[in-house]
Amino acid sequence: MFKTSLLKQASRAATAARPASIASRAIPSVVCSRGLSTSQALRRTEDEKDDLPQEKGEHVGTHSRTDNRIAIPFDEETQPEQKPVQGRGAFHFKRTLASFSLEGKTGIVTGGARGLGLVMSQALVVSGASVAIVDLNKDEAVKQADILMKQFRDENPGAENVPLVTGHYCNVADPDSVNSVIEEVIAKHGKIDNLVTSAGFTENFDAIAYPYDRIKKLWGVNVDGTYLFATGVARHLMERKSPGSMVFIGSMSGAIVNVPQPQAPYNASKAAVRHLGRSFAVEWAHAGIRVNCIEPGYMLTALTEHILNENPELGQKWTSLIPQGKMGRPSDLMGPVAFLCSDASGYMTGAELRVDGGYTCT
Repeated sequence: MFKTSLLKQASRAATAARPASIASRAIPSVVCSRGLSTSQALRRTEDEKDDLPQEKGEHVGTHSRTDNRIAIPFDEETQPEQKPVQGRGAFHFKRTLASFSLEGKTGIVTGGARGLGLVMSQALVVSGASVAIVDLNKDEAVKQADILMKQFRDENPGAENVPLVTGHYCNVADPDSVNSVIEEVIAKHGKIDNLVTSAGFTENFDAIAYPYDRIKKLWGVNVDGTYLFATGVARHLMERKSPGSMVFIGSMSGAIVNVPQPQAPYNASKAAVRHLGRSFAVEWAHAGIRVNCIEPGYMLTALTEHILNENPELGQKWTSLIPQGKMGRPSDLMGPVAFLCSDASGYMTGAELRVDGGYTCT
């Protein structure tokens, strides 16, 4: 009662204090009327709620669901050979920032003998870095290392500084194997400045039917391998008291759920890689170690092309959801990885660079 009386007195005083032109306006009645009509419009009976339109038919939700009939296991033994990109080196006639150069740097690329890893190894070499290609298939790693060195010489005749490219074996999910190859690379190259963790794989199984031993293997390569190499290289950089840059190869699948193929463990593993990158970026910033993540979309590697030849409907579905209307080429990652390894990205750490043709924008 007392509060109501005070409010009325305050209202009268405010009205009296206004100029006549303002006080005479019927603003309160308009607001009140609008409020009443809105309230009445929002009042609905139980029967009226059932009148809301509902979409019906087989099309409803079908383009945003996984299909448990799709099962594509990963087989290390039958991976097709990947060839280096042609014509990406040669003399540089176009001017660019000197900070993009990787001359004098040494990088490790895990999973570097095939697929995206091979093309990113090539990007570092073209930018002037020496590279250690690490892979489960040592013969392929050594072979591709020789090819990249020859290609650099052919495209840069008379070059005084030819990058050293070497091939090494490693099971990235095994701590002893990881520590051993890091020591081997340091002995061969003298140091490590950059790390690119491209070792990883995906396969497609309905979650309920996914063999648990395969889940453990996938997690071991994708997550444990990233963790082990990152901590091993960070330890080396800290012992040298040297800055460095790491690039984790995640996936847009760490942020979205792919359709129509089911791949829950893979998606979760790439989400883990994504957050590992941010966590290490904060933890190691004091040592001058930068950690960033590239998140590719659908890339047309030799392996992906093989899968799509057997499952053409997948390619049609994927490209229908990509605003640019096409899958990426491995060469589309050459610029991003060289940028993140170089001093041109010196103030970037904990960042995520998504290269997906706009897939995750829609």
